Amino acid sequence: MAMDAHDIEAMIKAALPDAVVEIKDLAGDGDHYAATVTSAAFKGKSRVQQHQMVYAALKGNMGGVLHALALTTAVPQN
Repeated sequence: MAMDAHDIEAMIKAALPDAVVEIKDLAGDGDHYAATVTSAAFKGKSRVQQHQMVYAALKGNMGGVLHALALTTAVPQN
């Protein structure tokens, strides 16, 4: 069972309300996505910590319903 891109975005935004989320379906199969997440909540966090925050937002779906997610995180440039 695949996970819809809109569901992924909604879960991330629920955990990181200020996040700007861009999601691309890499294979057209609903199982392989690339996501770019930009949030001020990432400020002062290592890249690993930033990714952990996004994976936590996905509430255990990573590796199950969501097979693969190429993740890029960033802090807004203000």
